[in-house]
Amino acid sequence: MNTKSFAKYCLVALLAMIAFGGCSRSVKRVDPSTQTDLSGRWNDTDSRLTAEAMIEQMFGNKWAIAFEQKHQKKPVIVVGLIHNKSHEHINTETFIKDLEKAIVNNGSIRLVSAGEKREELRRERAGQQEFASPETTRKWGRELGADFMLQGTVNSIIDSYKKDQAVYYQIDLELSNIESTEIVWMGDKKIKKMIRN
Repeated sequence: MNTKSFAKYCLVALLAMIAFGGCSRSVKRVDPSTQTDLSGRWNDTDSRLTAEAMIEQMFGNKWAIAFEQKHQKKPVIVVGLIHNKSHEHINTETFIKDLEKAIVNNGSIRLVSAGEKREELRRERAGQQEFASPETTRKWGRELGADFMLQGTVNSIIDSYKKDQAVYYQIDLELSNIESTEIVWMGDKKIKKMIRN
């Protein structure tokens, strides 16, 4: 085999290896509750565990019952800002949505829209004033005012030595009375991961 033929043979073999090597990837569907830790960073398991802990703590506390007994109405909550002060990007909306769903489904606490969603509802109401029939137009000044605002933080601490790394997350939520600023409930979830590279 001459040099030119050998070079051609090597090129064809290399391309074949690349083509077949690229086909080795597989994807498998798993139950969403399956714990998966690939990178050691915040993931869906951490979000789910946080939501479960916060739901249990919020509904296990007597603040809502005390409010209803005093005011003869269910408390109304609006979700404020959850500040991510951790070392990585964390989408807090995933565990907040689970918490909001639990609030709505439980029925003992009322939830009102906040932020962009509330603004979109207001834009729709404004549009109705001009374009909807008078009998179906939703009126201004009828929004349900919140009694409490849920706010929180996500913090993290990293400790590493050589190939070992410990990552600690602390998620803190608190519920404040909007009128008095009294904090009526606090919840937290702590997560620690050991990573070896």
